[in-house]
Amino acid sequence: MRKVYITGKMSDKNKDHKYSSISSLEKAMQAGCSGWSRLNSITEGTSSKFRRHDSDSSVTFSNSGSTPRESALDSDTDDDVNDEELAKVPLQASSRRKPPSIVPISPGQKMAKETIEMPGGQSVNSTITSVNSISSLLKEKLQLSIPQALRSSKKQQNADYRLRAFVGILFLSIVFLIGFAYVYYNQHVLQRAYFERFSFNKNDRTMHVYSKKGVELISARLGEGILPETGVFPCLPHHERPGSVCLEWLQQTRLYLSDTDSEKESTHCYHITWQSLSPGYNPKDCFDWSPKRGHWYGAGQTQNMAYPLEKGASDSSAFVTGDIKKHAFGNVLKRYFLTSKGAAIIVDPESPLYVSINANRSQDFCIEAKHDSFAYINHLTPLPQLNYTVCASDNMKTLLSMITEKAPPNGPKKEDVDAVNSLISEPVWQISPTDEAAIYNYTEDVIALGFLQGHVLLSEEWQPKSGDFHLDTERFPTMVKTIKIIHRRGFRIIFSIQPFISTESVNFADAVASRLLISERGSDPRIPALTRYKQSNSAAILDITNNRTLPWLEDKLQSLVKKYKVDSFYLDLGNAYDMPHYYKCQKPLTNPDHYKTLFTQAILSSVPVIGVSGAIERPKTPVFVSLPPFPSSWKAIKTVIPTVLSYGIIGYPFIMPGAVGGDVALPMSDNNPNNDFEVNLPDKELYLRWLQLSTFLPVIRFTHLPSKYSNESVLEMAKSLTTLRQKTVKPLLTKYALEALESGLPIIRPLWMLDPSDPACHDVVDEFSVGEELIVAPILYSGSRQREVYLPAGVWRDGIDGTLKKGSRWIHNYRVAEDKVAYFVKMPDNTRF
Repeated sequence: MRKVYITGKMSDKNKDHKYSSISSLEKAMQAGCSGWSRLNSITEGTSSKFRRHDSDSSVTFSNSGSTPRESALDSDTDDDVNDEELAKVPLQASSRRKPPSIVPISPGQKMAKETIEMPGGQSVNSTITSVNSISSLLKEKLQLSIPQALRSSKKQQNADYRLRAFVGILFLSIVFLIGFAYVYYNQHVLQRAYFERFSFNKNDRTMHVYSKKGVELISARLGEGILPETGVFPCLPHHERPGSVCLEWLQQTRLYLSDTDSEKESTHCYHITWQSLSPGYNPKDCFDWSPKRGHWYGAGQTQNMAYPLEKGASDSSAFVTGDIKKHAFGNVLKRYFLTSKGAAIIVDPESPLYVSINANRSQDFCIEAKHDSFAYINHLTPLPQLNYTVCASDNMKTLLSMITEKAPPNGPKKEDVDAVNSLISEPVWQISPTDEAAIYNYTEDVIALGFLQGHVLLSEEWQPKSGDFHLDTERFPTMVKTIKIIHRRGFRIIFSIQPFISTESVNFADAVASRLLISERGSDPRIPALTRYKQSNSAAILDITNNRTLPWLEDKLQSLVKKYKVDSFYLDLGNAYDMPHYYKCQKPLTNPDHYKTLFTQAILSSVPVIGVSGAIERPKTPVFVSLPPFPSSWKAIKTVIPTVLSYGIIGYPFIMPGAVGGDVALPMSDNNPNNDFEVNLPDKELYLRWLQLSTFLPVIRFTHLPSKYSNESVLEMAKSLTTLRQKTVKPLLTKYALEALESGLPIIRPLWMLDPSDPACHDVVDEFSVGEELIVAPILYSGSRQREVYLPAGVWRDGIDGTLKKGSRWIHNYRVAEDKVAYFVKMPDNTRF
């Protein structure tokens, strides 16, 4: 080991300089490590070791790079040290590899290379390197410690974030579970299954009805308008009904729920009754009519004849008959609504019913019980009550079959069957009789053209004034003889009659004196209430609830039958709004339409009736219900099929369509020089398309003969269609008419009755089937020679070209010539192409 002797006397100045580098190092360490306690401790330890230097000023260095070993450094003895002795003191390396001691050299002192020797052969440069090593060590520790501290801080922050996220997720989970429990409780616990497949939540008053397979069929909000703060409670014992659940919303309304026995196991029904307890509350229930609930049918004739019903819209209106030009509903109604999913709503006839469909685009169908000053003025209960039944089944055809009116246990009478078949087999020729010649010539033309004789329907003009009930002897002086001739030709005579008595009628004074007329409410009962109807600007109405009225009317009608050999009568009853506004009968009516039912039943008991113009209940067989008058237009012809289908669905299988071509002015005598009949002819193409459609309906009715058109092709087409009806259509109409007499199912059916499970069949509005064996797809647009046709499941024979068509699909751009009508006959199930 080489020894290096540093000679020379160290002055006070040098002593002070001896610590300058250490102080600088301390400052650097303190500046770089002020925030880190570990590094401060290292710096403080190193500084204290240098300050404990004694009289031995030699410093031993180690190349290990570790912290300097402890040594005695005393600055007070340095001045007394002899320079020579100091020079002889060797810088020895410690046997324990002590950290080197640093001897500072004054700035003016020079140092030769040879005179500096470090243990182990190290030079002063090695000493400087060692100092640099300490600096490098400190830097390394700083570089290692600071990122670690930063990483530690980040880890701590990440841990805090994870903890906070966990707590937040836990909090949200608890909130979700509480909310789920609340919703579940309200929807599944409070929504109690009071009956099988029927649930009701008494808090939010939601009702759900399910099929046997568990499919939701009905969803409704009951008790609309009940104040939110009103609580619901069980009814008091004296308000309860046997077999019913009773709930009460104090001082507002009371609800009864019960199930009813069903004829078939696949069908279940529930009865709902609301009793209002406050004059300010009208019971109201709203059913969801959104697309997911399927399609809805029924009601009868509605404004614009929407089919299915959810395609229409109407504000809340009294559910009574009216003029569809002014009112929401037409002349034939039934409180019956059917859904394609297999549910039905049947409203009790005594409920003061108001109906709204998609009011304010709500996709809701709402029924409401409400008293008013006209439709429901006769209050059967002090406050309105809403009674209805909900029935559900897995098949809508099965449900329809269950609720339709059936034949008596002994079956239909033979005379009823014969009367129905006569109308199906032979046309109805409706004319407006101006004189005997008009009737005579009209029937003669029918025979000359080769048509079947059928029924001659005389409009109300056969009497001088409405309510006279005798022929005008000035215009019909020899009517007895004329009718005999008509009978010999094979025709039957039908007279139209009305319950309206004109104030100019010869019978008006007698009816007033006998108090046979409806009086005005709040007035002297001897004064009849007056109204307007058709040509009569002032007329009264026979009070059929008066026990003296029917005998009086029977006497008039029997005289007509006896004198003129009248075969039957057609009842022109008007609509509810033709009644006087403040009407009053001797016996209260449930509503103005109740009059139609009573009048029809009364007349049927005395004379034969072939048809009625309006109804709210199915009349006794063999009475046909007439379709409303249609204007002669392409728009009107499009509403014929939906109207026929709706009538059949609500329980009127025997329908009598309007005149071919539309109900324009009726024909008069060709001998009349002032006859402007030709001007009133329907459009030729419209007439032909209407005739093609009517060929397949239960009754075909004419006002204008095909021969009135100058184009001979019209007559030829009419004869061809007559042949088609007799050979192909009539046997099917007769077959399904007998089935309708027994089961109540319609003769003319929508396509979904052939395949209720086919969704495409529910939307078809311009096709129909005769029973289940023949589908008709007429042209309903001007100038059209093709159309889209849908065929239900099965194999069908094309009526035009005889080819076979596979069902369950659309036929696009199906060609139909002007003289043809598209129809398809069902083939046996085992038929193959």
